[in-house]
Amino acid sequence: MRLPHIRNLVSGIGLLVALVTALAVPVGYFAVRSSDAAAALGFKASLSAGRAAKYIFTYERLWQYQQVRLAEMIELPDERGERVRQRIVDLTGKVVLQEAGDLPFPVQMVRQPIVVRGETVAWLEAETTQRPLLVSTGLVAVVSSVLGLLAWLTVRLLPLRVLDQTLLRLSTESARFQAALDNMTQGLCLFDARHRLVVHNRRFVAMFGAPAAGAAASGLLPGHHLGRLFVPPDPQRPDEQDGGTHELADGRVIQISRQAVAGEGWVATFEDVTERKRSGERLSHMARHDALTGLPNRVLFREHMERVLPRLRRGEPLAVLCLDLDGFKGVNDTLGHPAGDELLRAVSRRLRDSTRETDLVARLGGDEFAIVQVGAEQPQSAAALADRLVEALREPFDLQGQWVEIGTSIGVVLADEGMGTADELLRNGDIALYRAKAAGRGTWRLFEPEMDTEIQKRRQAEIDLRRAIAEEQFEVHYQPLIEARGGVLTGFEALLRWHHPERGMISPAEFIPLAEEIGLIRAIGAWVLRKACADAAGWPGHVRIAINLSPVQFVNGHLVQEVEQALASAGLAASRLELEITESVLLQDNDATLGVLHRLHDLGVRISMDDFGTGYSSLSYLRRFPFDKIKIDQSFVRNLGGEKGSIEIIRAVVGLGKALGMNVLAEGVETAEQRGILEVEGCDELQGYLFSQPRPVRDVPAIIAAHPMARDAAARGPLLVVDNAGEGRAEAAPSGGAAARA
Repeated sequence: MRLPHIRNLVSGIGLLVALVTALAVPVGYFAVRSSDAAAALGFKASLSAGRAAKYIFTYERLWQYQQVRLAEMIELPDERGERVRQRIVDLTGKVVLQEAGDLPFPVQMVRQPIVVRGETVAWLEAETTQRPLLVSTGLVAVVSSVLGLLAWLTVRLLPLRVLDQTLLRLSTESARFQAALDNMTQGLCLFDARHRLVVHNRRFVAMFGAPAAGAAASGLLPGHHLGRLFVPPDPQRPDEQDGGTHELADGRVIQISRQAVAGEGWVATFEDVTERKRSGERLSHMARHDALTGLPNRVLFREHMERVLPRLRRGEPLAVLCLDLDGFKGVNDTLGHPAGDELLRAVSRRLRDSTRETDLVARLGGDEFAIVQVGAEQPQSAAALADRLVEALREPFDLQGQWVEIGTSIGVVLADEGMGTADELLRNGDIALYRAKAAGRGTWRLFEPEMDTEIQKRRQAEIDLRRAIAEEQFEVHYQPLIEARGGVLTGFEALLRWHHPERGMISPAEFIPLAEEIGLIRAIGAWVLRKACADAAGWPGHVRIAINLSPVQFVNGHLVQEVEQALASAGLAASRLELEITESVLLQDNDATLGVLHRLHDLGVRISMDDFGTGYSSLSYLRRFPFDKIKIDQSFVRNLGGEKGSIEIIRAVVGLGKALGMNVLAEGVETAEQRGILEVEGCDELQGYLFSQPRPVRDVPAIIAAHPMARDAAARGPLLVVDNAGEGRAEAAPSGGAAARA
């Protein structure tokens, strides 16, 4: 029902209630009072008629002439001021007696028969005025009119006000509802039980166009071929509430949700998820591809492996190639990261050009790549591909006018049914890659089970080495340093030994490189410093100690503090400590390393260059830093008298040392002949198995006692040479003219 009809109906009901209230009350009041007055008047008339009948019965023949007496018979007492007029009328209608005069209009009359001996002989008429009743009825009418007006106001105005407020609230709610509908990101349409459209929002129109009013779902949008979007849900199948995703002919993707409205139709929402789907596809691509090269990343590589590994059960061969670029870090360091990024993109293109479309080329991170080769004859195909890749990446790259040459090392692993996971294949590929790098880079190696055994041994060695530090399985042995002329003991070189609880004594040549690689050499080196300085503090004041330093100890920046703490803790004079370094120390960072060396020199510690003559830049380092001593490498001493040129080199080194004011020590002295030659050539100190093997600290007092004391020790100053906190050197064994020295 429309709003005007509702208002007219309420107004009519209000008017009816007002009229009923205004008229019914006075009419009812008048009727009731009039009826009561008539009854009272009738009662009075019957009394008068009875008395008149008695009188007439007595004076049957003369009653008509006895008016005075009749008047007395019918006279009534005056009650509450009400006037009653009575008269007696004979049967002919003639007035026999009238008691009073006229009454004010209107008059109410009652007739009662006068019966004598069963016969009516006359009529008694009693009258009274109704004017007081009319007056009181008028007053009642006024009051009832007021009540009617109030009833009209109550019935009409209040409901209309409530109706208006309700309609306003409904209108507000409807406006809000419509605003919510129109601002929904989804299109919405509501169908009734006969599948006719009854509600739709603005987004629906924007998505599909304006439908015809009340259009049925089957013909909602003619010409749009969207009938499948408006299929009502089956209430018996809750799974049909979600209408799924549909791609339209114009490329849009619509997500539909349908919900049945019990007994009243159904509602459907439509959301354009085209951009979301495309964004999801882009995100999925980004999550599975390398942003720099566009190649699949580790995630997609692993997913691909999970898909292709089941083919092994069907007998299809599978090979994985793990690649690592050789020289990539140098490009980044010299030309910058933008050039490095460009190089990675160029490498990716060459990798794709060198592989089949069915092969997966992935970048695992940094300069690491992997290739999955499926369905090719193995191992021939993997070997041929590895050769092609090595050659392809060996060709120079043009990076913004800069020609760069790099290479690649490749580890190849052939999968079999026993290798069930991608992690196992990658692990074995990395092992083969490690062997390829160890072979000199720029080549490839095929994984073999023996490689894994070696890796396990290395891993166990790492575990044992860490345990050795915690359990203090290391020992420091000492080898004497002898003055060439006179055989005076000048000091000892501290040499590290590892006493393994199961394998026995392990050579430093075996465990020192591993300790340097995994970063344990710093802790080991600091321990050797403290131990050697503490041992040397108990020796005579002229006996010095030498300790070799690893290049790794210069990296963390704490070497100077560690030396200071070792000297202070032992109470050893800095002048009794000599630190030996090799050229590899100076190769890593010239300025920083030279700064550390100068700070150590300022402490009063002597600095010695070990293995002099075996590097490429020894002379330049002698010019840049004032070493206190240079040590001739044992390879020159070992060949004295047997290889042409060794004595000339020793002579040149000794002359150079004298010219620069440096002491010269020859190591690896094993025969008296070698000692004689070195003494003649002018070496200051000698060291080798000819004098003593490295001995534990408990044997040091006996070694000191077996050698003459230095008469000029105070003038010369004590010398302490500490072996590399873990760096060992191979010496030839005493037998056969060669000793292994570490």
